[in-house]
Amino acid sequence: MNSPLPLARAACLLVSFALGGCVAQTSSRYPSLLPRAIESRSDAEPDVLVGLAESDSTVDAALPELRATIAAAIADFAKAAQTADRLASTAQGDSVGGDRWIAAQTAIAELDGYRATLSSAVTDLDTLALNRAAEGKPDYPALTALHATAQAAFDEQAARITAISDRLPAA
Repeated sequence: MNSPLPLARAACLLVSFALGGCVAQTSSRYPSLLPRAIESRSDAEPDVLVGLAESDSTVDAALPELRATIAAAIADFAKAAQTADRLASTAQGDSVGGDRWIAAQTAIAELDGYRATLSSAVTDLDTLALNRAAEGKPDYPALTALHATAQAAFDEQAARITAISDRLPAA
């Protein structure tokens, strides 16, 4: 009662699977060397358009006062630094706690006061710049220029104070 028909069907099915595998195979043994879609995309950063700084009344109102404060602190520091330099030269042979040493240290403390005034102005400029950045506004050229000037003066003053202090005997 075994009919040859189901057996023939099974054989045809096996042959069709075998032939199907042969047909699905490509004609070459190796994959294509053509670029894939993912390889043709650009990984470059997109161009960001930087807008021009619009006039800012808050910054424009604050800059003249800060500019005057910075100029005064620089000029006052320069005068006081000459005095401190002279007093430090005089105190080089003096012992720690001597009259000339105390006078030189007092002059250096005065220099620190002028540097603190300049530091406060730099901080105010930083605050103005941070407020603009928080609002998504671009750099303000006048603010950036004044900040660079004030920061450079601050760094110079710190170096000058260190140079004068180093000439005195350590406490």
